[in-house]
Amino acid sequence: MKPFKLLIPILLTFSFLATAQTHRFIYAFQFKSDSLAKEFREENMVLDVNPQDVKFYPYMYAENDSLNKVRDYKNIIWDDSVPTLSRKRNSNENVSYFFSGDYFSITTADPVIWRLTEETKRSADYTLQKATTKFGGRNWTAWFSKDVVVPEGPYKFRGLPGLIFELYDDRDQFRFSLVKSQKFKDTYDTSGFLESFAGKKPLAISEKVWVAKQLEQYNNPLRQFKEAFKNNTDPSAKFMYGGTQVTSLDQFKTMSDDAQARMRRENNPIELSKAIRYPQPK
Repeated sequence: MKPFKLLIPILLTFSFLATAQTHRFIYAFQFKSDSLAKEFREENMVLDVNPQDVKFYPYMYAENDSLNKVRDYKNIIWDDSVPTLSRKRNSNENVSYFFSGDYFSITTADPVIWRLTEETKRSADYTLQKATTKFGGRNWTAWFSKDVVVPEGPYKFRGLPGLIFELYDDRDQFRFSLVKSQKFKDTYDTSGFLESFAGKKPLAISEKVWVAKQLEQYNNPLRQFKEAFKNNTDPSAKFMYGGTQVTSLDQFKTMSDDAQARMRRENNPIELSKAIRYPQPK
């Protein structure tokens, strides 16, 4: 999905903030899961500011959920390369959601300590002020506007005296840009894809347990696929991996090596300090 290109007059909607139950801000998110990649991946992200909480997730989740409701579908979409989280209003405690064979949640305390500068610039009808911070093993620059009295921003970045319009790291691997705002009379319902996913409530675990699960997945990345192949009794069944048909157990060694190499390569999270230390091949 390509990010929205049009920055609409956001100020026109802010006067309704007191009566709107959900004020939505959409950010264009550019990122590199592989730090050595030349091109950015792109995704549209939603920041829903509700009376009691704040939610941040990919726009495609809301699109898919709407289609499911309108057409009575049961399609599910999840992409762990982009973040999904929620927090209470005016809180630095975030609940992050992950899917890896099951649905999980991890609660963390994430205070962001900002340094405000005197530097400003204009963007459309807004004056933006520069602020910097060190967070998650990266140095970040934010441009926020005091014209929009919403102390929120993308991902876990919040606490400035105004809404964050732009955010990027000094390695030029992550960029957030505000492109659109919307308002909803009622609080937007995310129960079909955030508070539960594929009919499952999230299982609360610690970061330590999550890392252990990822290392377990790394050590045997095709375990479930291999078991399904070995136990198959239908001669007409086809097993595909990476566009290649699997016809022999001998193929799994190469496929597992490829999967592990991809996991090591695409190990560049927003919070670099939380990158998993996968073992190197011998």
